[in-house]
Amino acid sequence: MAQWTSAVGPAQLARQLNAQQPRPAGAGTRKPPAYRALADGIRLLVLEGRVPVAARLPAERELALALSVSRTTVAAAYEALRSEGFLESRRGAGSWTAVPAGNPLPARGLEPLPPESLGSMIDLGCAALPAPEPWLTRAVQGALEELPPYAHTHGDYPAGLPALRQMLADRYTARGIPTMPEQIMVTTGAMGAIDAICHLFAGRGERIAVESPSYANILQLMREAGARLVPVAMAEGLRGWDLPRWRQVLRDSAPRLAYVVADFHNPTGALADEDQRRALVDAARSAGTVLVVDETMSELWLDEVDMPRPVCAFDPAGSTVLTVGSASKAFWAGMRIGWVRAAPDVIRSLVAARAYADLGTPVLEQLAVNWLMATGGWEQAVDLRRTQARENRDALVAAVRRELPEWEFDVPVGGLTLWVRTGGVSGSRLAEVGERVGVRVPSGPRFGVDGAFEGYVRLPFTVSGPVADEAAARLAAAARLVEKGASNGGESPRTFVA
Repeated sequence: MAQWTSAVGPAQLARQLNAQQPRPAGAGTRKPPAYRALADGIRLLVLEGRVPVAARLPAERELALALSVSRTTVAAAYEALRSEGFLESRRGAGSWTAVPAGNPLPARGLEPLPPESLGSMIDLGCAALPAPEPWLTRAVQGALEELPPYAHTHGDYPAGLPALRQMLADRYTARGIPTMPEQIMVTTGAMGAIDAICHLFAGRGERIAVESPSYANILQLMREAGARLVPVAMAEGLRGWDLPRWRQVLRDSAPRLAYVVADFHNPTGALADEDQRRALVDAARSAGTVLVVDETMSELWLDEVDMPRPVCAFDPAGSTVLTVGSASKAFWAGMRIGWVRAAPDVIRSLVAARAYADLGTPVLEQLAVNWLMATGGWEQAVDLRRTQARENRDALVAAVRRELPEWEFDVPVGGLTLWVRTGGVSGSRLAEVGERVGVRVPSGPRFGVDGAFEGYVRLPFTVSGPVADEAAARLAAAARLVEKGASNGGESPRTFVA
């Protein structure tokens, strides 16, 4: 049985290799052999996530023709990659990309920082801001006033409080998406929503297509559910989805589910336009794939931008798109209220399955979110959140550009994260050394499948002013220590050759 889950065509791989910018060689440095340069180029594409792990590479003859090199050069490059653990092959099944066994996914970076470390560590691990007061306090006070009638009931509402379901349905309708409360299920955060969807639609061993990179906690949730993740590389910069790749993966792999973040993607910050949204829905419908769309960042635009219509607007029948929303990013991470918008029959199935999971979502928090949305407090709180995130983003961008000018990134117009290429320094080692110098940052492989994105880190918009300056200074100190370790020939972090 083939071990690959997607395929890279010869023309596509040739374009990606030819687009790479080689590092200038130092004085007296000899140019590497052609096969070595080719192997390094493919390895770099895998480590950066541009070519997914477990992607079938073209046959030697096909790639040689596309690159205008000899077949011997390609064969030698493939053999070098096999010896380094970046390629696996089987007679009759071809060759597919891999990551060496000695490169496990980093285990730290996104978990909450221990309380004892708050005074000495700058936490860039979690993309979460403090509560937008006074709106949290007001919402809880409003919820307490509305609680007494519910206290006389069993308090068990598997689909969510009727009032909040109606409120969420009305908000979708106001956005131009006619919605009934029967199309809404309230969950314990967006993670609870996606966990319920995965258990209903994708049993153990089912394929789920995911963006590459994607949100680390969701990837881990799906792994633990037994899913087989099929990564689909994002387009360069902030251009959103690569639709040809999506069509190919949906056609060739036929995944049961696909998980995407269309609005201010986590971690890249990309915003998919309407044409991309329409095309992806059409491709998913044709493939029989259920498209799970994470809208948790949709209200966090930081600059003036014409927001495209929601992805579910291009699925009027409701047969393809399941939409997930949450109060955790737009309002406060401690407000564990999420929701699913789907066809009524899907909602009924999710509610029935929930009886064997968490039964329901806390009533008081549902009342608090309903109070915010009913009084206009939600809009004012989210506006405050945008102001905080915008100021933090601008301060962090300025500090990183000053302290680490060789690092590369595009500044997103919304969301909470900056996706940064670290100038060839290992993101995993940077995360490890960063904790020793007092800054906590998640490395790129946390956001990829099986070790991709070694040359990246994610920086959230959670600090500003002098703290942002100090965070960037500590990151620069960590990068110097990592590079020093490499030059000393010890247990060196991986630096890119291509």
